[in-house]
Amino acid sequence: MEVLEKLKTTRRREQELEQLSPFELKDNLIKLAEPEKVKKMAYQMLNAGRGNPNWIATTPREAFFTLGKFGLQECCRTMKDPSGMAGIPQKEGIGKRFEDFLKENEGMPGIDLLKRMFRWAIREKKFNKDEFAMELAEGIIGDQYPVPDRMLKHTESIVHDYLMQEMCNNQPTRNRFDLFAVEGGTAAICYIFDSLMENGLLKKGDRIALGVPAFTPYLEMPHLDRYDFDVAYVNGSAKTKDGQSNFQYPEEELDKLGDKTIKAFFITNPSNPTSVEICDSCRKYLVKVVKHLNPNLMVLTDDVYGTFVNGFVSLMRDLPRNTICVYSFSKYFGCTGWRLGVIAINKDNIYDDMISALPESEKKRLNKMYESLSVHPEKMKFIDRMVADSRQVALNHTAGLSLPQQMQMMLFASFALLDKKNIYKEACQKLLKNRFRIFWEGMHMQIFQDPNRAGYYCEIDIHEWAENNYGEEFVKFLENNFEPVDIVFRLAEKSHIVLLNGGGFAGPEWSVRVSLANLNEDDYRVIGEQLSETMNEYLEAWKASVK
Repeated sequence: MEVLEKLKTTRRREQELEQLSPFELKDNLIKLAEPEKVKKMAYQMLNAGRGNPNWIATTPREAFFTLGKFGLQECCRTMKDPSGMAGIPQKEGIGKRFEDFLKENEGMPGIDLLKRMFRWAIREKKFNKDEFAMELAEGIIGDQYPVPDRMLKHTESIVHDYLMQEMCNNQPTRNRFDLFAVEGGTAAICYIFDSLMENGLLKKGDRIALGVPAFTPYLEMPHLDRYDFDVAYVNGSAKTKDGQSNFQYPEEELDKLGDKTIKAFFITNPSNPTSVEICDSCRKYLVKVVKHLNPNLMVLTDDVYGTFVNGFVSLMRDLPRNTICVYSFSKYFGCTGWRLGVIAINKDNIYDDMISALPESEKKRLNKMYESLSVHPEKMKFIDRMVADSRQVALNHTAGLSLPQQMQMMLFASFALLDKKNIYKEACQKLLKNRFRIFWEGMHMQIFQDPNRAGYYCEIDIHEWAENNYGEEFVKFLENNFEPVDIVFRLAEKSHIVLLNGGGFAGPEWSVRVSLANLNEDDYRVIGEQLSETMNEYLEAWKASVK
């Protein structure tokens, strides 16, 4: 029992803090992991709690800054004052001037991407040379409001191609999507929920479904007073024949979506924190449930991690009329600070249909709200209503993502589209696979192979490890003597390692999430070793208690 007493931390403190979001709990763990005495020593705090990547895509950034030179050149061409004032780009002949700029600046960083992008856009996409070059010049300078406000014309076309390649596995489809460029994935989610409410497609107290485990803010949002949704949880609780959690959705869980009282289904795919995409069989079953039992189910999918799985297929391809897809460029290109996201809605969709089918009194209310924007407000598409709602309708004329942000987004998309050998994608995936492997080597455990794994995060279920290896008595010992968050406190205090508790993501209560995105390879070996050592301390305490 002496070993057990040595291991125990203050359970009351853990119980008080356990109710916090993992991202708030993290701040307390950082304080434990980095006290004043540690700062003076040679220890390094390893924070594997956040998912911010520690890599960036360089080529499209180089192209961005070089494009800026062209934009300034065009401005100074129209007017150049010694005070530091210049004019604005002029359209006539700008396509030829851009081609000359590309030739004259051979060897400049990013110039090759700009060359290939412009040539491809003119030849393959049949863009008008002057119109596209004008969008590039005005976009990089940012001297105008976004027009169209939803997304720039050529930028939307290129980003659409990128989504078809990365979210739909580059498979031919007749479906075309309208895009709304937004300030990252989080803004996208806020805009979507608010517009669904504003247009009467969701009402306060309505029943929705949420695929879990899930990113903690997505768990918290539905319970905010402005929504107060009745949430049904669709649990990714499937296991392999060997008893390993693969976090797929069993059929009985997906059957919940057949209930027509459930108006919307919100999912992250691949998931966070479990970092696996919905497998083919689950996706096909989900499609069958929706089409046959709940055809007006609104499906919201956040697919930010899709690029980290080969052959990824979003629900936007299989349920195009039902699905609103949210994609953020943040993780794949290392640009969380840029705030680049996009909302995609199929041109033929249930949202427009359901607005058309609203009661006359509701239509009258909405027509009055949007009448300043259109002589036929009843014909406004849902995605255009979302743009207006994002600026409380009255300020619709200033809506839209800033032009320089759209330019960087377009350059990221072009970079991926022109990378025919997937050199960048393979490098990103290889980086994560190596970190995943090194982490498990540190754990002294075999890797469970899973073709659906993105590997951006790793979820370790302490409960599952205890039961599979040592049986029910060990599990009872853990539950009777420790809090589920005990291990993250212990790692912070003892090893200066910050992980997030999986229970805060509605995952297994005794699990921890390790971000594989933001530290170096050797750090993950250390984390694996320290996590293994801590788990073995529980084991030794149990063995001592039964002697």
